[in-house]
This record gives sequence, structure tokens and C-alpha cells, in this order.
Amino acid sequence: MKRFIPTLLLLIPVILVLNACGTDGKASNKIIPQGTIPVKIRPIELSENKIDIQGTGQFTTDDETMLSFKTGGIISQVLVSEGDYIQKGQLLATLDLTEINTGVAQTQLAYEKALRDYERVQRLFADSVATLEQSQNGKTALDIATQNLEAAKFNKNFSQIRAVSNGYVLKKYANAGQQISPGFPVLQTNGTGKGSWKLKVALSDRDWASVREGDVVEISTPVQPNNLYNGRVKRKSKIADAMTGTYQVEIEFDEAAPEYLASGMFGAAIIHASQEQPTWFVPYEAILDANGGKGFVFVTKDKETAEKITVNLGRIYADKVQILEGLEGYQHLIVSGSAYLSDRSSISIQD
Repeated sequence: MKRFIPTLLLLIPVILVLNACGTDGKASNKIIPQGTIPVKIRPIELSENKIDIQGTGQFTTDDETMLSFKTGGIISQVLVSEGDYIQKGQLLATLDLTEINTGVAQTQLAYEKALRDYERVQRLFADSVATLEQSQNGKTALDIATQNLEAAKFNKNFSQIRAVSNGYVLKKYANAGQQISPGFPVLQTNGTGKGSWKLKVALSDRDWASVREGDVVEISTPVQPNNLYNGRVKRKSKIADAMTGTYQVEIEFDEAAPEYLASGMFGAAIIHASQEQPTWFVPYEAILDANGGKGFVFVTKDKETAEKITVNLGRIYADKVQILEGLEGYQHLIVSGSAYLSDRSSISIQD
């Protein structure tokens, strides 16, 4: 009897625990089907919000110039290379002038002949030997010869390429000995003005519509990624790029641009768009595998099956993430249990 009493005392707590488990609330009695993953959901709500638009592009200047010859011919010399510093008026390239000089000489001779003929007719007209018509025809022939000579000299002058401003050679498109057509680019140059740098960023039609000229921008470069520079949207293109279908936005610095910038260097921009746009805010933990402005979330339409979808991410906060696109047509977002899901997984909703 003495042995039985201690044993009975030890069994009493076990019986009480089992009794408590058996009399728990309804949630404990709920049976979850095998293969079904328990999750928590929340409604997806759309709201109007200002957004931050991220984009990348290349730096350029507003005084880049494509230099070419007015007349065609064979290139005699290209006196500069890419990256060379140039000064205003400096000779950069020239055509072989043999044919051009011949043309100038011919028009010079034609002008001299027209001048002699005109002077002779004028003397005869003064002596009443030549008629008024002959005098007028002589004057017209002289005027034509004068204009032809000026055109030939003009073409000769533009058979040479000279720098239009102080700057740098960005690109060389042709070399000595090459046959070139009138107007075909030979050199691309830019100026050295510190305030002329701008960043050209390509945006989707949706983002482009949200941007306004004058919107504030944060600019960064891969050279110094931790340094942010203030700028503003200067201009919006009114036509899409034929190759990419994107719309270009030009961004200018509020102050002097960094000294290390070079034409063609890549840059990044965060545009604080002033125009509100319909977006969603979701908990930070609901986003999976975020990379490059895109991420994945799980949603459900029938509360029985999970769907994995791609979304475009906006601004990221400490506890939430802005979604720009991807949640259209869905009513519920899975916010807990996503780590155990795959596309088309069976789910059960937990309170």
C-alpha cells in the first residue's frame, strides 16, 4: 500500500495534462489535411501613393557635336585620337584637297573672265556700241561667277574639320585614306563646361507618366557609389525609342557635376516622382528572392491554393515594401508560411 500511493501521486499530473489537451478549444480539434500547408493571409489593398522610380543610364553633355565634312572625298589626315584634348579652332581632320582646289581654280578663272567681259561691255555701252540688254547680261554673268567662286571657297573651308569649342574627342569614326560621303560623321566631340553634364535614363511608359519636369532626383555613379548628388528632371522625351520601347528622361545636376565624369559612364537615379500612382504596401517578410527591382510573393484567390507571382518593387522600408506592379486581380496575400510553399501548393488558412 505504501508503494501504491507514491505511484498514484506521480500519475495525477499526467492525467491532468492529457485532460487539458483533450478539452482545448475548437482550433485544436481542427484537422489539417495531409500535404496542406498552414498559412496566414491578409487582404490586398490598393492606394494612391507617391513613388520613387529607379533607373540607370549614361552620362553625356549638352554640347556633344558630330563633326563631318560638307563635301565628299578621300580623307587626307585625321590629326587627333579618341580622348585627346582639343581647343577651339584647332584643325582636326582634312580631305585630300586636290580635286577641291581644282574646282576653286576653275571658278576663279570663270569669275575673272566674267569680270573682263562685263568691263568690256560697259565700255562699249558707254560708247553706245553695246545695247542695254548686253550690259545687263554681262552684269548677271558676273554675279553668277561671283556666287560660284564663293561657294567653291566655302566648300574648301568645310573640307577641313576644326574644333567648335574646347573639349575632348569622344569618338573617331573614320581614318586617313577612307572615302567618305558628305555629312558622314568623322569625329564626335564635347565641351568642357562643368554645368553641362546630364544623365539620360530610359523608363517604362508607366514610370514615364508618373514623372514631371522638375521632379527631385538622387544621382549616383559606380565610381563613388556612396556619394549622392542632387538633380532634377530637365526634359521628358515625347516619343518612345524604336528599339527598346522605353521613354527617355534627361536629368541635370543642381550643382557642378563631379570632376571624374566621362561621356558614356553609367549612372543611377532615384526619381522622387511628384505624380501619385496606384501601389500596394506589403509586409517585408512576404517578399521572397528580391533582386534588381523584382521579387516574388505568394497570393491566393480561393484560399485553398497558393500562387507564386513576380512583382515590381518600389521603395523598401524597415517593415514594409512598396509594390508597383504585379498584384492586379488578386485579393489575398500570404504573409506567413511562404518559406514552405511552392507554386500551386495546397494551403489552409490560420487565424
